[in-house]
Amino acid sequence: MTLRTLEDLPSGDPLIIAEREFTSRLIVGTGKYASHEETVDAVRASGAEMVTVAVRRVDLDATNQESLLHHLDPEEFFLLPNTAGCFTAEDAIRYARLGREVGLSSWVKLEVIGDQETLLPDTDALLEATRVLVDEGFTVLPYTNDDLITALRLEEAGAAAVMPLASPIGSGLGLLNPINIRILKARLSVPVIVDAGVGTASDACLTMEQGVDGILMNTALAAAERPVLMAGAMREAVRAGRAAWLAGRMPTREWGVPSSPSTGMLG
Repeated sequence: MTLRTLEDLPSGDPLIIAEREFTSRLIVGTGKYASHEETVDAVRASGAEMVTVAVRRVDLDATNQESLLHHLDPEEFFLLPNTAGCFTAEDAIRYARLGREVGLSSWVKLEVIGDQETLLPDTDALLEATRVLVDEGFTVLPYTNDDLITALRLEEAGAAAVMPLASPIGSGLGLLNPINIRILKARLSVPVIVDAGVGTASDACLTMEQGVDGILMNTALAAAERPVLMAGAMREAVRAGRAAWLAGRMPTREWGVPSSPSTGMLG
């Protein structure tokens, strides 16, 4: 693979999850927008191919014009059901099954929340639900914390990717623990997709510069003053961060180094 410019990235550097290729490394959610029309406009501006849909929070009847699913063409977007709002393994498993039964997908972004205030994951319940759903043939993408041991156990349980948080859901704090994220990426064989906490384009670029495989975001777009404009900014930031990581940054030093050689200078 030869990568010389950003224009080489879409065709030469796909995101691969469970043997499926995606051109975009940005995954976006569909909650909190002012209207369904704004949702679709923002998703298109982001360039995302994979779009999450909260099974517990949307009308699953795509024939109903008031349903978000009526506005998301499955020929245009890969719909990824998620179990947002679930606080037990049993609930998460039930809603994952429901998403598959209504024809959304056998893929699932698995969330099992352990604390209402911080929205941090219940890792024990998450592991339990991952094992059950993998056994039932689901492609499971679990939302988790940035703990290496939990991530390794999720991979062992059969997760197709691991999705550690950058910072708490909806916080917009950006990437709080880049070292932890780099450790996860170095140790895991499955893709690492950072999920939650990205607030603006610089956060997305910095996150991708850690070498992760992708980013999932929702509030950063939907809560922006101009969601569609922010979606376009995020699209470029993810691509730029990926390109910067592939390019390999210069080494950092604690002293200045001339940018021009000192040999051969005119006297």
